[in-house]
Amino acid sequence: MLNQENNVKQLVKILIGVAWLDGKIQPEERTYLNRVAQEKGVAQDPEIYPLLQELRQVETAECYQWVQDYLGNSPTTADYQKLLESISGIIYSDSDVDTEEAKLLTQLQSLEPGNNAPQPAHNAVIKEIQKLYRRWVEGQK
Repeated sequence: MLNQENNVKQLVKILIGVAWLDGKIQPEERTYLNRVAQEKGVAQDPEIYPLLQELRQVETAECYQWVQDYLGNSPTTADYQKLLESISGIIYSDSDVDTEEAKLLTQLQSLEPGNNAPQPAHNAVIKEIQKLYRRWVEGQK
């Protein structure tokens, strides 16, 4: 059970890190993060609380390290899928895909286990992220 609890904490830390990728946590991201932390029962955890309350900023490199730690050297498809869906949730929460968020998604795609047989749910998530990213890029012109 300890491993499951650590996985949950690690996932919430990653989500907080993703929210910081653009340099600040947007109000919609803040709301989303607080809801997820409450649902997962880690909002008051000594490791999560300072991050959730924005008492310190999460650096991009730290976020990427958390992703790598979460997935490990040979992630399962289930762990990968859970991470991708969770990250998509935080990115969608403010309807604005930052360049750094897009870079993370691109790197995450390269870490997908069994790249030869992507799952249909994964394809749907990626397509939605790509649509959101395209809308964002068109809005920058």
